[in-house]
Amino acid sequence: MWDKKDQQDRQIPTPAQKPRPPVTSTGDYVKGRPVNIGPSIQIKGELTGMEDLTIDGTVEGKIELRDHNLTVGPNGKIKADIYAQTIIITGEVRGNANAKERVEIGETGTLYGNIVSPRISIADGAHFKGSVDMSPASQKEVRPDRTGKETAGRKSASADVQERTTVTASQAKPGTHFRELN
Repeated sequence: MWDKKDQQDRQIPTPAQKPRPPVTSTGDYVKGRPVNIGPSIQIKGELTGMEDLTIDGTVEGKIELRDHNLTVGPNGKIKADIYAQTIIITGEVRGNANAKERVEIGETGTLYGNIVSPRISIADGAHFKGSVDMSPASQKEVRPDRTGKETAGRKSASADVQERTTVTASQAKPGTHFRELN
């Protein structure tokens, strides 16, 4: 038969009791766990990484997590261009958001800058000022312009013409004039 001591040893911890991510002897977090930058942290400069990141602090400069996800928490204040797989904004971002998969602005989120992503989501109550480029990811490439800033461009001019010719008369507003592009 079971006694109470055995039952206590076999209890499964609830999510609230789960331990913090394990830390190695050098102080590094175990790979695969998201990294958090808390509200009291301020970073100036270039932030790059090879793992998912959540920012609730202040970052000024450039953020590059090309194959990973970035979440800007409700206390996050970012003044930087962002390059990531997925970008989720519930705080404030002043800079361009460049995502391979999607950019999502939550109802408490603010973005002052341009979006380059194949998919976007802007919730009711969110603030956004800028332009949107939703070209398919296969047609986009990021390259420096004459000033040295990185800009999104297309691999071929024919892709641009194909996008413009897909609008039909039934989708246009009354009074719209069409011109053949061929």
